[in-house]
Formats: sequence, structure tokens, C-alpha cells
Amino acid sequence: MSVEDPVPAQDKAPVILVGVDFGTPHFDGELEELGLLAETAGLTPVARLTCKRKAPDAALFVGSGKAEEIRLLAQTYGAREILFDQALSPAQQRNLERALALPVNDRTLLILEIFAQRARSHEGKLQIELARLQYLSTRLVRRWSHLERQRGGIGARGGPGETQIELDRRMINDAIKRTKERLVKVKKQRNTQRRQRERREVFSVSLVGYTNAGKSTLFNALVKARAYAADQLFATLDTTTRQMYLGAEIGSISISDTVGFIRDLPHGLVDAFQATLQEAVEADLLLHVVDASNPNFPEQIEQVQRVLQEIGADEIPQVLVFNKLDAIAAGQLPVQMRDEYEIDGRRLPRVFVSARDGEGLQLLRQELSENAMALGKRMMSLEPAVEFRPDEH
Repeated sequence: MSVEDPVPAQDKAPVILVGVDFGTPHFDGELEELGLLAETAGLTPVARLTCKRKAPDAALFVGSGKAEEIRLLAQTYGAREILFDQALSPAQQRNLERALALPVNDRTLLILEIFAQRARSHEGKLQIELARLQYLSTRLVRRWSHLERQRGGIGARGGPGETQIELDRRMINDAIKRTKERLVKVKKQRNTQRRQRERREVFSVSLVGYTNAGKSTLFNALVKARAYAADQLFATLDTTTRQMYLGAEIGSISISDTVGFIRDLPHGLVDAFQATLQEAVEADLLLHVVDASNPNFPEQIEQVQRVLQEIGADEIPQVLVFNKLDAIAAGQLPVQMRDEYEIDGRRLPRVFVSARDGEGLQLLRQELSENAMALGKRMMSLEPAVEFRPDEH
């Protein structure tokens, strides 16, 4: 299965990547992830610039001197857009665009754009539309540039410009309301489908993990599905659910592939994707897929745990699946293919696999079988005993 590139090669705009180190432990000095996000969105990074600051500049985020450096860099490389690795306030975004005479966007909008390109289902498109509307509602002052020309002279109050911006705000708020109402209906449909699965007493598993950890590849390997999988960020956004047979003793279980998480995932997306992520919230077990070949995997695990906490899924039992065993150097291969790994004081079962080569998948199926059997025993122990009483006549 293939997905065509949504942006033709000739339309891939050259962009400059900018990151500011405020002393946070997760600062990406090489802007590697931002570069991958830009490429996924159909942009071409032509230069990268990083700097250190104690705090963001209130007006220009990076300060006037660094803004001038960015402007000269953009002229040198012919950049058509500037991308910041951190979220910018509407005022900072507006001031930077005036200073640089170029469009300026941040990580948040970039992620929203990628999601908009890749959402396929009706639900996914609705969720993206809601997140985009919520983002734009805070940036009316920047996006609607025609308003500034309508405001009148210096010191003027009110007037047609103010009326226009209020009208724009009302239109966006109405669109947000309509989109939320449509999402409520979609969520009800999902809940109906979930209740049907629960009535069949099907053990449910959700795959979660950092984007590009190989979730969809693992999903395909486990259930012989054809979910789109590629070596890129956010290759798939829509939840896919399939049945997986684990033998006569257990039967079939339900397994779902969910959207990948990422550092600084916009809160609007967490909220907007609540219906999709509900698959994780309602699951009996989470398979937390980790890219074991990525040296930053501890931080990625931490980011996933943070999002799971936000959506109320952090207490659900987890199995860590350390994927991409085939990409690990020979000298760093694990001694044991199945052991435990500690997260926040909890020791979680861990299985090493290669979803691409199939190595370790049998151990993972065994882990799933044991969890399904353990849950079945717990449920049986919770069932109330039926007391037999002979008829009294």
C-alpha cells in the first residue's frame, strides 16, 4: 500500500529551522525532530540556527540581534518560511513576520498541518478541523491582516475593523461549536461499537508509543493487516482495530493501532483526539512500543507516559515492546529477549522484537496470552457467588 506525497517536489518550500535552548533537558541541539516534521509536511530545511537564552524575548522570542541574523540567513539561502521548534505567542509571531518579512510558524502549527494532510477517516478530519480552528481563534490578529487596514487612524477606537474582527471571531466560534457537536456523535458511535465488543467479553489491547517507533509495522505483523506504515513521523493517524487469534484456550482478542505521540504535542490535539485516544483509555492492556535503536528512547518513553496521564490511561497495565531490534548494533543487543524495565517506580514487563523481521513476536504473543488469561481469572474472582436456596413451601 502506498500513499502519494501530498506536496509535489517543486512546491516544497525552503525553510530555516530555529531552536532556542532555555536550559531544558530535552532541547534538540541538532533540530533533528523539527527537520523530520518539516520534511513530513513537505518542506525542505535549508539551514538551522540555535541559540541560548535564559527566557524568551517578549516581543521577538529570540531578541532583535538574533532576529536580524535569521533575516540575513533567509536571504542567503532563499528561504520562504521560518519554523520555530517552540510554540510562539500570537504577538511574537506577528512581530517576527514584520521583522523578517517572511511567514513565521511554530512547531504547533507544523504538527497540525501534518495531521491535516494525513487524516483519512471522517472522524480524523473532524478532529483536525477542531484543533486548527482552536489554534486560529487565538491568532485572529495575525491571520486576518486585512483588519489592520480597516481600523482607521492613530488613536481611533471602534470602527469597521473592530466589527470585522468580532465577526471573524464569531464565525470561528460557531465553526468550533458545530465541529464539537459532530464529534460528539462520532464518539457515541465509537462507544456503541466498544460496548458491543465488551458484551462479547473480548480482551482489548491498544498500541501506543512515540511517533515512528514502528507501531503500525508491529500491528501489521501481529494481525496480518495492511495498515499504512512508513519510516516517517505520523505515517498513520486513524485508529485501526482488528481481531488477533491467540489459540483455542483464549480465542481472539481485539488489538488497535492508535496515533503516535510526540514531544510538546499541542494540547488542542490531545483534546481533539480524545475520541481516537479513547481506544487507549478503554483498553485492558497497552502495548507501549519503543524504538530501541533511538538513543533518546528514555525521553520518548517519558513523553508517552505524560500524554497517557493527560488522557487518563496511565494506570492501565502496560507491556513495553522494544522494537527495531534489527537496527541495534551487535555489541548492544540485549542479553535477554524478555525482562522488566522500571518506569516511575513501576517494574513493567518488556519484550524485545523486530516487527520487520519477526524476531521476538512469538514471545510477545506469549506475553499477550498470559495477560489475557490473568485478566480472565481476575474477572472470574470478582463475579458474585450465587447462593443456592431450596424453595420454602
